[in-house]
Amino acid sequence: MEVTSLCIRLLMTVLCLLVAQVDFSYSQKADASFPQVFPNRQQHFEYESIVVSCEGLEGLTGWRVMRKIKGVITTCSSTWSTSTEHCKINNAFPASDSGEYWCEMGVPKSNTVNITVTDGSLILESPVFPVMEGEAVTLSCRQKQTSTNLTTQFFKDGHFMEKSYTGIMTIHNVSQSFEGLYKCSISGAGESPESWLAVRDTLMSPSSFQPLPSLRTVSEEANVAATYAVVTKPRRERAVPPETCPSSDDAFLILRTVLPLVMMAPLLLLLGLLHCGRL
Repeated sequence: MEVTSLCIRLLMTVLCLLVAQVDFSYSQKADASFPQVFPNRQQHFEYESIVVSCEGLEGLTGWRVMRKIKGVITTCSSTWSTSTEHCKINNAFPASDSGEYWCEMGVPKSNTVNITVTDGSLILESPVFPVMEGEAVTLSCRQKQTSTNLTTQFFKDGHFMEKSYTGIMTIHNVSQSFEGLYKCSISGAGESPESWLAVRDTLMSPSSFQPLPSLRTVSEEANVAATYAVVTKPRRERAVPPETCPSSDDAFLILRTVLPLVMMAPLLLLLGLLHCGRL
């Protein structure tokens, strides 16, 4: 009887630890499944320095920073041997550095982030990561050259949204309806490129994110399919979110969830045998 009681306590302890491990892995994946970008924004001026890092992603080392530029996938670093280090882009250029970036280590693969490099005079400072529903998000229009004219117009999906005299627009209590393409303009300074503001449902699985809609330019359409970044000067065509297929993240999360359940089966069998007095 004492042995059975001990086994029950042992089983409950193991079960609690396994559930805690799955919950921790899930929450860690939700918060850290994107590469870090410094400066922390989607758009950057030409010749700026940009750093993309996968260091510490999901508590693991050995991630490689990958990128897709004009349909071509390469490591962000110049050589394969150094590709597990952070990627530093000096003197960023629109044609060679605008695209999508992600972390990869064999099967595990992070979500992607968009980086847009422009040779224009304005950029829209918007978050790299998706915004949670119910949170507030601040968008700001930044000029390359300091100016006293801060009167800014903000647009969503090509439609006027708000006028600001500070160059800043804050959206409170974000919902799915705010997801879309945003840009800003200042009279006499032009307009920024468009960037996608993603909104994440609080109940959405991290692995169920859809890739951000691509932005196509007239000059790129003749050569490659839609990419995730733009060069700012050509005329743009409204993008449609591409169809998605299950990612390796789905299999990875399923494995980490099912494995603890499989490990519990022998313990349950042992408990049953002890309860029936067969051991």
